[in-house]
Formats: sequence, structure tokens, C-alpha cells
Amino acid sequence: MDDTAPETPAAAPAPEAMPASTRLLLPVLQMMAAKAVHTAAELGLADLLAERPYSSAELAEKTGAHHGSLRRLLLALAGLGVVTQGDDDRFSLAALGQPLRRDAPDSVLGLVRLGCGPEVWRAWEHLLPSVRTGQPAWELAHGVDWLGFYADNPERAAVFHRSQAEHTRDTMPGILAAADFSRFPTVVDVGGGDGTLMAHVLSSHPGLEGVLVDLPSGLAGAAGRLAAAGVTDRCRVVGGDFFTSVPEGGDAYVLKEILHDWEDDRAVAILRTVRAAMPPDGRLVVVERVLPERAAAGPVEAHLYLRDLLMLTVTGGRERTEQEFHALFGAAGFAPARTSHPLPSGYRVVEAVPA
Repeated sequence: MDDTAPETPAAAPAPEAMPASTRLLLPVLQMMAAKAVHTAAELGLADLLAERPYSSAELAEKTGAHHGSLRRLLLALAGLGVVTQGDDDRFSLAALGQPLRRDAPDSVLGLVRLGCGPEVWRAWEHLLPSVRTGQPAWELAHGVDWLGFYADNPERAAVFHRSQAEHTRDTMPGILAAADFSRFPTVVDVGGGDGTLMAHVLSSHPGLEGVLVDLPSGLAGAAGRLAAAGVTDRCRVVGGDFFTSVPEGGDAYVLKEILHDWEDDRAVAILRTVRAAMPPDGRLVVVERVLPERAAAGPVEAHLYLRDLLMLTVTGGRERTEQEFHALFGAAGFAPARTSHPLPSGYRVVEAVPA
């Protein structure tokens, strides 16, 4: 009999203390973790576990999954801190897993289902040929651009629109503070989707009027979103194409994560449409991530440049430096006005005025 005390598992070393070969493999492990979380999202495990703890067998019955395989998934999720395993082999939803619930106030269910979903995952598989050819990986993967794909796949489009609303919700406190919409009697949200941004702006500024413009498909959830915020009577909803026209006469025109979806010539076309509708004293308010002028290593920089690769992969657009935004403004008839400090979300508010 071995009466020596059992070894205590060694704590994982900090990433900077790991050999380079080990650190380089961390993103691969993160990819595996992402797919585990995505599978949990697709099975609706968080919504089930929000009711009460369940055994793996009960969860397999409720989800129609293979029991042994589902239990292995649950153990991986427990290792990630998404669920916890009890002594009786019953699993509970951990604090980290709460945002996977559909009705959680900070739900990221749509973001997880989109970011690791089949259409985006398949596009990432074509990153290599995209880098070799310059063609967006999405088009190589699906034979159609992302807008065409979602027009043909309304169920997946609903996931996309939910993800955009979730992301906007989480970033609004910083945007509201940096943009100071109280300066403007009327704000036009160009490409504003279901109105999440506009609902926050109007709720924060009771005297302000809003105009929400997007393609009719993008506006599908706008009525409910604005009604829930109690701002329907102060927001006009307009179906339209920002390559063609936007409503005239606004004091501020907001473009949140619109320009990064497009290459320079198309981005300039959008800006020219806005410029044509804007009065001489109007202001352009662009909310985007801003790349540093020179690359450096670090978590913030890595996030920004990976977002740029995401644009190459999905939309064919790009993230830009401040100087690159200024070049777009100049080509569209604007003069740069100011750029905010980086927000906690990674965005900056970049403003311009008619030249």
C-alpha cells in the first residue's frame, strides 16, 4: 500500500512563462473550447439548466443527444467553468454559463451561434485561398456574398440580427458617453437594424428625435425593440438602401460598424450618400474599431487584427487606422472633426463634418 500523500495538481503557468511552442498552441485549444460552447448553445443546455440541475442522462433525453457523448461535452464545459458537476453527477449552470440563456439580460446566445455557426466556420476554412487570391473567404465557401446568403437563409439571418443586437447592447454605455448625443436634436441611425442603438440613444435623451433606416429585412425586429424601450413615438422607421439614399435633414448621422463591412470604394459611396442628405452644419458619427498605425504584440492589438481578418473572411471589408478613415472622409466630402479615446468595447467614435 502506498501511503504517500496524493500529489496536488500543479497550477497552470502564466502564458508568458510558457515555452513559445506551448503558447502558440493556445489559440488551437481556444478553437476547441469555442466549439464546445457553441454545441452547448445549439442544444439549449443553459436554458434547461436554468430550471434546475439535471443529470447527464436527463439532459440527453431532453435534447435528443447520445448520452455518453453529451456527458463528455458536459465534463468539458465543467472544465471551462460553464457548468458545475455535483457529487450525484448532476450538472448545474455556473455563473459563466448564464449568458448562454436565451432570456438572460446579458445573453450572448446569438453571438455564439453566429461566430461558431456553420456558415461562419465554413468561411474560416477558406482563409488560406482568400489570402492567396484576395477574394472574400465567404464567397469562396458559399458561392454568394454574405448579404445574399442571409437573404436566402432567413433562419440564419435571424441568428445574425440577434447577434448584432446583443453586441450593440453591450457596447452602448461607452458609445453613449463618448458620442454625447445630447448635442443633436435629431439623430439618424444609418443601417441601424432592429433599432437597438437607437432605442438606447432615445431612452438616454428624452428630448431627442430619431430616424432609423435600413433595408426592410434588417428592420424586421425594430417595431418591437422601439416599443419595448417606450420610444416609438420619437423614432421614424424608414426602409432604404444606404447606397442609394438616406433621409435628409438629420443633425447627426450615425454609422456603427457599417464602413468596416466594405472595401474603400463602397465605403466612400455610403459616405457620399450620407453627405448628400446632411445639412451644412450636420455631423457624421462613425463608431468603429480603429487599428493602430503600427502593429505591435498584445491582447488588444491581436483582437483588432483578428477582427480585421474576420472582415476579410466574411464581408470582404476591413478595419482601418484613423488616417485611413480620414482618407475615406476626404474622398466623400467630409473633414475630420475628432476621434474619441478607445472605449472598453474596443471601439472609437470618429466624427467628421461636411468639408
